[in-house]
Amino acid sequence: MPTIRIESPLGPLFLTEEAGALTALSWQARPCDGGSALLEDAGAQLAAYFAGARRDFHLPMRVEASDLVQAVCAEMRAIPFGETRTYGQIASALGRPPQAIGQACGANPLPLLIPCHRVLGASGLGGFSGDGGVETKVQLLKHEGAASLLI
Repeated sequence: MPTIRIESPLGPLFLTEEAGALTALSWQARPCDGGSALLEDAGAQLAAYFAGARRDFHLPMRVEASDLVQAVCAEMRAIPFGETRTYGQIASALGRPPQAIGQACGANPLPLLIPCHRVLGASGLGGFSGDGGVETKVQLLKHEGAASLLI
């Protein structure tokens, strides 16, 4: 599977493609065995996002996970730039308990591209599965202008 390393303000990111769709974004080093047009486009879109010139991603993505994780990822992709939802709001939309939603968010294989950082707990930030945990989540929310939600 083609994988590339992308430099970002969050440190190096490793992005993987399989069969014409993005399938993984990780902070954990992976062997980089060559890029593709899709991976180069994804790298350019991420660079534009971090430069403040892009608010969403138009990339084919595939979530190979349980039906619940796929449904939660679809809900997260619908959260606009600079806005947030709570685990409870997504739980209500899907008819599932908030704890299950939190676990599904943690199983997101494409954090940042599928914006799990935009999902908060009812009385706090909740977690973040990417490198740096909650501190990275705060950095992303500040980047998107959602920092007032943190006060």
